[in-house]
Amino acid sequence: MALINPHINFNGNAQEAFAFYKSVFGGEFSKVVRLKDLASAEFEVSPSDENKILHISLPIGSNVLIGNDVPEFLGKVNENENRSKISISAESKEEADKLFYGLSAGGTIEMPIEDSPWGSYFGMFRDKFGIEWIVEFDSNHSVKI
Repeated sequence: MALINPHINFNGNAQEAFAFYKSVFGGEFSKVVRLKDLASAEFEVSPSDENKILHISLPIGSNVLIGNDVPEFLGKVNENENRSKISISAESKEEADKLFYGLSAGGTIEMPIEDSPWGSYFGMFRDKFGIEWIVEFDSNHSVKI
């Protein structure tokens, strides 16, 4: 069965926020990826964005708190709305596809589900009710993001 984990967007202070969450919950980050870690000719990263967090995750019990900084080219997130996504960690690509296509029906796909540059099978969408979702399968980390 898939796990559901909160995913929070930040305006450049994800590292600070997650250091705080870690101080409260304890534990260790299971993944920290900066935008510069994926920089390439196909994915240019501005100097002002290079140290921003693309993905950070903190396991809390059986769940994972996930976050990222929004790159400047996407604009700032409204800190009072559209700040978070529901992230599903699927147990297989088949389950990821079923959940992605089922939940996105009638909605808007923001990022098609496919193999990502960071090694997982990943997609994002807003469902027909306006709720934002991420579906991911990472064969290297079972259901842990």
